[in-house]
Amino acid sequence: MADPVDVAVIGLGSMGLGIARSVLRAGHRVLGVDIDRARVDAFIAEGGREGDLRDVAGDLDAAVIVVVNAAQTEHVLFGPDGLVAKLKQGAVVLACATVEPAFAGAMAERCAETGILYLDSPISGGSIKAEAGTLSVMAAGSADAFSAADPVLEAMSETVFRLGDKAGAGSAMKAVNQLLAGVHCAAMAEALTFGMTQGVEPKAFLEVISKCAGTSWILENRAPHIVAGDYDPRSAVDIWLKDLGIVLDAAKAAKFSAPLTATALQQFLAASGSGLGGEDDSAVAKVYARNAGLTLPGEA
Repeated sequence: MADPVDVAVIGLGSMGLGIARSVLRAGHRVLGVDIDRARVDAFIAEGGREGDLRDVAGDLDAAVIVVVNAAQTEHVLFGPDGLVAKLKQGAVVLACATVEPAFAGAMAERCAETGILYLDSPISGGSIKAEAGTLSVMAAGSADAFSAADPVLEAMSETVFRLGDKAGAGSAMKAVNQLLAGVHCAAMAEALTFGMTQGVEPKAFLEVISKCAGTSWILENRAPHIVAGDYDPRSAVDIWLKDLGIVLDAAKAAKFSAPLTATALQQFLAASGSGLGGEDDSAVAKVYARNAGLTLPGEA
């Protein structure tokens, strides 16, 4: 095991909490930070470090930023009470949110101006792999950033893809992943509800298709939520408005046509516009079910 380091995990949502627990379990000193004080207190009860980020930031070797988007990432790093100004020289920021590649590059440059290392490190694997410390990390940054981040990466991930020495390459790869995952999620919902029109029950759909060529990680992970009628958000519908929007913005800049992505985004927009934005992203199936007059499991 690596020597213990001082780490803050900022954002204790479904992914951030799992990361914080994995890093703590690996023997490091971990401060959990979240706007929801109950989440912070619960993590302290599990062994997390007590204290205020403003008071302990100067002790940190690494800060893992697991917030929702670019605006929140920038606010954490450079806002009125920004973290970067408080970190010691040589500390590393692991930025995990899905953002545009150019944004990641800009953050790295701003961090470098004050002697702070920045690792563009979007993640994949969902809350279960975050909890298990087996995430995939699509990382890019300097050799020094990788070296400083290695103890944390070892604790939170199963696979670290080292995609180059320039921040932005990790976020570019994450955009590719999100294109596929978003399309797969919408396609899973379409296939499941289409099956219902043919007399195929959702439970049978999951049992059979998960063992056939039409399966995907998304299908195997999200279809059980529909079968159980459980739409508590692991990854919310509204996340896809952001992530697929990033993909389409990049595609537009590259003059690349991405019609499947655009269609999937429309389905998530319809779900969000129907009041489902805060539900699990598998709730996109409700759009298909409503339009076809179907009743999903758990619905009256």
